[in-house]
Order: sequence, then structure tokens, then C-alpha cells
Amino acid sequence: MDFFQTLLITLVIFTVLVVAYLLVSGSGAGKAQKRRVEALRYRHSESLDAKVDAQFKRAIAARKPKAYKVKGAGSRTEALAARLDRTGKSWTVSQYLYTTIGLVMGIAVVIFVLSRTPLLSLGVGLVIGCGLPHLVVNYLINKRTNAFVNKFPDGIELLVRGLRSGLPVTETLGIVAAEVPGPVGYEFKSVIDRIKVGKTMEDALQDTADRLAISDFNFFTITLAIQRETGGNLAETLSNLADVLRKRAQMKLKIRAMSSESKASAYIVGSLPFLVGGMIMYINPEYMSGFFTDDRLIVAGLGGAMWMSIGVFIMAKMVNFEI
Repeated sequence: MDFFQTLLITLVIFTVLVVAYLLVSGSGAGKAQKRRVEALRYRHSESLDAKVDAQFKRAIAARKPKAYKVKGAGSRTEALAARLDRTGKSWTVSQYLYTTIGLVMGIAVVIFVLSRTPLLSLGVGLVIGCGLPHLVVNYLINKRTNAFVNKFPDGIELLVRGLRSGLPVTETLGIVAAEVPGPVGYEFKSVIDRIKVGKTMEDALQDTADRLAISDFNFFTITLAIQRETGGNLAETLSNLADVLRKRAQMKLKIRAMSSESKASAYIVGSLPFLVGGMIMYINPEYMSGFFTDDRLIVAGLGGAMWMSIGVFIMAKMVNFEI
């Protein structure tokens, strides 16, 4: 079996998996129709909660006459720059690309020296070299997001105390930026800086919400925008929002505790085949050498690794709960 036949078989396997995933996930038209039916049900429902929810959604949809462009929606380069910005680091797209290319080339050279197999070396280099920076960026984004979410209710409570003492909203935002440490203070400081250069508070908050892509801050932005249009007790509304965010955080902790056993089992089951394969390769390299030289065994090994990765992905989705 030559190189092109091996590549063709691998592409066929990948195509079949992609088609199966699309069939299972369902079409976008069906999801859009389901959303329209759900909106119609809310509109004509006799339930008071449903009517209030529908009115709230209409108020959100009508509160901004102009369209906002979500940061990162223009191109892949812009989306990558937005992801790097969310890490809180001063990394650029060029630095990320150079690091990825260097990892791909370095790992491919090391694997080629050990196995003398160009196809395997290139595949492993691409997977690890492209996947490792992506995982690092994801880890930093999640770390900064968790730090923001943990401190954000404290910032809202400080904002509520400032409003109840008679201070204006912009001044209380500056107090939060100065008093709350970590990502919360930094983001509120960026909001104040945008307001100082001439932006409205709603636009400044919306820019920060688009950049952070955190649901808790989106709730805060929507609450302030609607409250400025409809009036009412802003301090009481923000106090209720802080209470809701704290309860959501407590629920997440409870879910994490309840699903910790399932996650540990998924980690063990998912990593066990790869660990056993590495141990066998270390103990008896000749027994595993065929997977690096024989084209048939290379295809079988790649197919098995792909199926195991799909299994690990499914188990990860099963044990991760969103609220």
C-alpha cells in the first residue's frame, strides 16, 4: 500500500465521521424552525411567566436601533486575535502562528528521526503542534473567565452600595475598577476609559461584553441598558442580579461535585489505551515498530486513535453540564 492509498483511506474515514456527526447533530433549518415555534408559543401563551418572558425578549431586541458587530466575527484572523485578547496576555497573532509553525516542524523532525516515516512524522507534528497552542489558549481563557465570574458578584455589590449612597453610575463604575482586583477591575477600567473618550456607557459596556463573551457580564449589560430606558430602582435590580449570579455559581459547584466521579472515570477510561500503548512501546519497541513502518498498521493505528478520540470527546460531553 503506497502513500496515496494510505492518505485516501484516511480521508474516507474522516469524511464518514464528519457526515455521521452532521446527521446526528441535525440541520440548521430544523433548529431555526424550532426557535420560531418556541417564540410563537411564548407570544400566544396564557401563562403570565411566558408573557413576561416574551415582553423581556422583545425589549432586548428593540433596545438597540443599530447593529453591533461581535468582535471576532469578521475573519479567522480577527477571531484568533479576539481569543488571544481574552487570555489577558499581550500575545499577537503573528507570535501565535510562529510558535505553532515552530512546534510543528520541531515535533515532525523528532518523530522522523525516531521512526523514519514521513507521513507519521507530519501527522503527529500537525496534531501536536497545532493542538498544543490551542489547548494552552483555552486553558488561559477558562482560567481568566473563572476568575472574572468569581469576583463579578462582589463588583456588582460594590456598585449597588455606591448607588444607594447617591453616587452616579459612572462614578461607581470607577470605584469598582479601583477596588476590585483581577480581571473584574481591569475590564471595568476599560469601560471607564471608553466613556472618557466619548462613548456612551451602553456602547462601552457592549464592547466589553462582546470581547469577554461571558454570560454573566451580558446579563449585567442588558440590565443596565433596559433600566436606563424604563427607569426604576437600579440598585435593587443589580442587587437581585448579584444574588442570581451567586446562586448560579453555587449550582455550578454542586454540579461539579456531583459529576466529579463520572469525570474521573471518563479520564481513566479515555487515557488508559494511550497509556498502555506508551508502556508497551517503552517495554518492547520491536512489537510496536510495525505501527511506524507498515502502511496498513499506520492506517489501523490512526483509525483506532481517531475512534478513541471520538469516544473521549463523547464522554467529555456527557459529564460536562451547562446551566
